[in-house]
Amino acid sequence: MTSDRTWRGAAAALRFGRAADAALDGLCTLLLFAAAVIAAIQVVARYGLNAALPWPEEAALFAFVWAVFLGLGVAAGRDGHIAIQLFGQRLPRVARPWHTGFVRAMTAAAAAVMVVHGQDYAGRVLQASPAMQVPMRYLFMAVPAGGLLTLAYLLLRPAGPWWSGTVAVAAGLAAYWAVRHGGLPQLPGGAAPVLMVVALALVLLEVPVVFALAFGAFAAFAPRGEIMLVIVSQNMAAALNSFTLLAIPFFIMAAAVMNAGGITARLIALATHFVGHLRGGLGQANVVTNTLLAGVSGSSTADASAITKLMVPEMEKRGYDRAFGCALTAASATLANLIPPSLGLIIYAALASVSVGALFVATIVPGLMTAAALAAVVWIVSRRRGYGGDLPRSGAGVRLQALALALPALALPVVIVGGVRFGVFTATEAGAIALAVAVATGAAVYRRLTAAGFWAALREATSDTVAVAVIIAAAAPFAWVLTAEQVPQKVAAAIASAGGGPVVAVLLVLLLLLVVGLFMEMIAAMVILVPILVPVMRAAGVDAVQFGIVLVLALVIGALTPPLGVLVFTTARVGRVGVAPVFAAVIPFVGAMVLVLLAVAFVPALTLAPLRWLGP
Repeated sequence: MTSDRTWRGAAAALRFGRAADAALDGLCTLLLFAAAVIAAIQVVARYGLNAALPWPEEAALFAFVWAVFLGLGVAAGRDGHIAIQLFGQRLPRVARPWHTGFVRAMTAAAAAVMVVHGQDYAGRVLQASPAMQVPMRYLFMAVPAGGLLTLAYLLLRPAGPWWSGTVAVAAGLAAYWAVRHGGLPQLPGGAAPVLMVVALALVLLEVPVVFALAFGAFAAFAPRGEIMLVIVSQNMAAALNSFTLLAIPFFIMAAAVMNAGGITARLIALATHFVGHLRGGLGQANVVTNTLLAGVSGSSTADASAITKLMVPEMEKRGYDRAFGCALTAASATLANLIPPSLGLIIYAALASVSVGALFVATIVPGLMTAAALAAVVWIVSRRRGYGGDLPRSGAGVRLQALALALPALALPVVIVGGVRFGVFTATEAGAIALAVAVATGAAVYRRLTAAGFWAALREATSDTVAVAVIIAAAAPFAWVLTAEQVPQKVAAAIASAGGGPVVAVLLVLLLLLVVGLFMEMIAAMVILVPILVPVMRAAGVDAVQFGIVLVLALVIGALTPPLGVLVFTTARVGRVGVAPVFAAVIPFVGAMVLVLLAVAFVPALTLAPLRWLGP
């Protein structure tokens, strides 16, 4: 009888946990969608009613910040945070629970930092938001709320026979207490070495990047007293209190809705009708499709998954090697971060205080150069292997029909780049417009977007947004320490002392970026490297806009190379092919992209001339 009651109690707790998880997931999704609606209202008010409203920006930011930090806990419960997977799956079976337990314990320790010191900082905040007059402590309370949810999820998740959720959380709280009251041994050079050693060690040990960065900053601040520790939570919330960053969820949502609404399929059809009859035609269509889709999505991972699912099986039917199709799709998906609206460039703009509009214009030529380089590789490989050339040439009427059906999507990049560049609307408002166009096109024009599909797309976009945004938040205290310790100036001095002038300095930075890209996801690498390298490049005479394109291009190459190779893993998984053959097939595409990278790095006109042509 007792065992029956225990079983029923456990089953009831499980049902409650699932219901609570679904409710939180839905709340995060609704908050992000509400932020998009609010931003769209501001555009309508400004241009439709000729009267901008004072409150939408603040309301959208409140919704965004709370969605991200509530989503932090949900993602922790689903292992949805970005982490560097180096060795965990290769450990002996008996050792894996211990590794998982360690990861969850350190996650709990970082969550404890957010709860304790986030609550402390929120209690100290006295000011209110300018327009709505809402006390700002309600914004900063999102940080401890996210930490508390993370601890709650961890309590419910066992890591192995000896690592129940309770044990993992207890171990994490013990680690927090030990560092807070005992501190770590101080290394020569101040707080920055402690920060780098702890944070990077945790990243390499596969602790999710957001929690590794947060705990690293905490370890660096711990010996300096209570008042310094509130900087961790202060910077985490303040980093997301940026209207520019709202463009990230909006464009991610737009990309997800486009896939659900059939827009991606229309772009594939357009590309196939125009270039499908050429040698390597379906491969060329793959490049063209990714180029077109990049102009409306901004998310490489989303594009890679969607195009692999739709194009690789068809390429295989036409005689293409399946691994080659996956490799091509992975390489072409990098264009989503090289052609506006690029999420990588939006993040760089926020980190480096550079104009988003200028970056969008500056990346057009490098983006098209990359597409041309990939198309050249497809042509060369297809001639050698005899791929393609078997599709009939589409007639003019069929091409015009495909073009007409794709026009709503094709017009969007022009509207986004032109509108942002000439100040018609901000990048964030452009994202809201892209989402609205995606919904209208999918529902009214193509009639493929259903209510269920729309909600599923929003949920998927929310998950992707949280994974990206929390790393940006955790990187803020990390960057604060680096700046306070003058690390950028020291790195610049070290590079200058190497001799050789600006050319050697640029080559050293390029080598650093390519090496970092082997081991670190692009966004995580950006938030760590941008505060260090932008001053270094400025000292070497490289324009910050040009360097933004160089940095993003170098880091997306890392998404194609082992051991991380995010895009290769994505296409191999969706395409159901081994990872090793895809890595081998992607080598010529990586070589072509490195040549483009060198050209962009050493020929400033490729990025800066379009800024002069498309002034102001």
